[in-house]
Amino acid sequence: MADTGTALGAPAERREGRDKVTGSARYAAEQNIPGRVHAWPVAAGITRGTIRAIDTGTALALPGVLAVLTHDDAPRLAPADDPTLAVLQDRRVPHHGWFVALVVAETLEEARAGAAAVRVEYDVEEHDVTLTEDHPGAYTPEQANGGNPAHREQGHPEEAFATADVRVDARYRIPPLHNHPMEPHAATAHRSGGRLLVHDSSQGATTVRATLASLFRLPEDDITVVSEHVGGGFGSKGTPRPHVVLAVMAALRTGRPVTVALPRRLLPDAVGHRAPTLHRFRLGAAADGTLVSSLHEVTTHTSRIKEFVEQAAVPSRIMYAAPHRLTTHRVVPLDVPSPSWMRAPGEAPGMYALESAMDELAVATGLDPVELRIVNEPDTDPDSGKPFSSRHLIECLREGARRFGWAQRDPRPRSRTEGPLLVGTGVASATYPVMVSPARASAHALPDGRFAVRINATDIGTGARTVLAQIAADALGVPLDRVRAEVGSSDLPPAPLAGGSSGTASWGWAVHEACTRLAALLAAHTGPLPDGGLRAHADTAGSADAGSDWARHAFGAHFAEVTVDTVSGEVRVRRLLGVYAAGRILNARTARSQFIGAMTMGLGMALTEGSTMDAASGDFVESDLASYHVPVHADVPDIEAHWIDEDDPHLNPMGSKGIGEIGIVGTAAAIGNAVHHAAGVRYRELPLTPDRVLEGLAGPL
Repeated sequence: MADTGTALGAPAERREGRDKVTGSARYAAEQNIPGRVHAWPVAAGITRGTIRAIDTGTALALPGVLAVLTHDDAPRLAPADDPTLAVLQDRRVPHHGWFVALVVAETLEEARAGAAAVRVEYDVEEHDVTLTEDHPGAYTPEQANGGNPAHREQGHPEEAFATADVRVDARYRIPPLHNHPMEPHAATAHRSGGRLLVHDSSQGATTVRATLASLFRLPEDDITVVSEHVGGGFGSKGTPRPHVVLAVMAALRTGRPVTVALPRRLLPDAVGHRAPTLHRFRLGAAADGTLVSSLHEVTTHTSRIKEFVEQAAVPSRIMYAAPHRLTTHRVVPLDVPSPSWMRAPGEAPGMYALESAMDELAVATGLDPVELRIVNEPDTDPDSGKPFSSRHLIECLREGARRFGWAQRDPRPRSRTEGPLLVGTGVASATYPVMVSPARASAHALPDGRFAVRINATDIGTGARTVLAQIAADALGVPLDRVRAEVGSSDLPPAPLAGGSSGTASWGWAVHEACTRLAALLAAHTGPLPDGGLRAHADTAGSADAGSDWARHAFGAHFAEVTVDTVSGEVRVRRLLGVYAAGRILNARTARSQFIGAMTMGLGMALTEGSTMDAASGDFVESDLASYHVPVHADVPDIEAHWIDEDDPHLNPMGSKGIGEIGIVGTAAAIGNAVHHAAGVRYRELPLTPDRVLEGLAGPL
């Protein structure tokens, strides 16, 4: 790779890019270990009940089938902190798609045929998979995801809303959403010489190793988990999923290397999903648009085996100034698969509701939507009272408006037409918290003048290898092409997962510290380096996890232009613009890719992505990419992503904020607000599919 300089922010090319596009990069299911076999899971076809009997004889008689694991004979696991991993342990079926058997065979095709031949009899119980706001099972939990308090209240929000000059009271609905990474979840496990080697498609190999050690009662030092190349995850690979447990079970049973690669149609039930959220939003304001009351109430679902509460009301706590505030979550346990993380959990659905309600308030007050947001800019964090370490939302809104040509906008709905097309524009704000976790790293100066940094970071397609090498080169003061970054193995110094937009901040802090120490060692060293070179280590446990006196968040502004076809109901996005304040950008090339990728995902959330939980079958109807529609090239316009220079000394040694998720936050609302401006119809349920759009156009305007 050519030397692109040491300066952080340089658009260095991804170091593994050529390997990926030429096919030489090997993923978890592509480990051609001698003697490897394949396994295929059998998923429950009922939603609630118990297994009465399993007939495996027909499957075992098929060519190539080596074993069929069931709850009767699968390896016994230690009690799991995560109940979704307790597979093949008992007769209970807690939801549709729960794995009830695993067929191991010489080839993938033989394993699949064997799985189809397994016959399962059930004792079926009545199920409930339908989420409603008034569900009798709803309750307010102590916490939502991320340890956030489920309920927060300041002042007298109900009374202030009732007496406000202008009031918005609206309900918004977001369906279940699915992560669907390009690489489905897969693992290859091999037990040899007393050691367990696992290649897993995971966002955090350190956590996978610890979990497997606990479940299978093995010393962690006897396990290596490799996640060298990962084809996306969007949160669904943030913690271990059942596929890796099944792979290890099969390897222990057969004594052979085993690959478990989940077919895509099983992913919605097996690896988590973004839970549906029902929002009631009430905003009360003075005639000039100043908020006096903000109430955000969220109802969501969880499974009966594991509580997960989408923290969708949390972003409303920090966005805008209002003296009277309420944010609360209610959750309904249902017979559904366990929801989990999906890119920007909480912020993505929560900010759709908030930013849609703010647009409704702008219409009600007659204020420009950009100016309304600026009018309600807080001086400090409204929830904690802490000062913001940096908050340049106004600058993002102003710069975005300038780049987008917002001043030329006619605010009247349906004011711009092109034949059967209605044209409109919309805006929404975005935010995402700054998070950092402890990590360890080592830096090694080699006798030949090169350097190596080692840390168990995971590159899930974000360019982590490249950025970490840039951080190291900058701290060492050497050309980038002299630095190698080793990541993706639990044998490396331990590090947190790639998630919560915290990866680079956490790993980079440790790498920066290790390289700073190594630079000091080199400065004090005289003469040639010893044969083994010089090495320095860093552990940020004493600094990275410390509490802060500052409220630390990234912010951004989204602008969208759409057309609404009055004949077909089709919504097309013509322009998407995002402007972000995300600290110091460490690599302009990979950062822009992250922003654009997230904005594309937000476009899908707005227009095409939606899942239906069928009340009768208890399963997601849209279980593959033929029915769950992610955006393709024809759906995506030229997307622009820009950022403002932001110098924040209260973050980490690099001055960076996370960028992987903020791009999805607010995108759907900007598109929805643009659709209202185009059509004069307020749609409050996603996605904005043609049938839904036509139904709105047919009603009163």
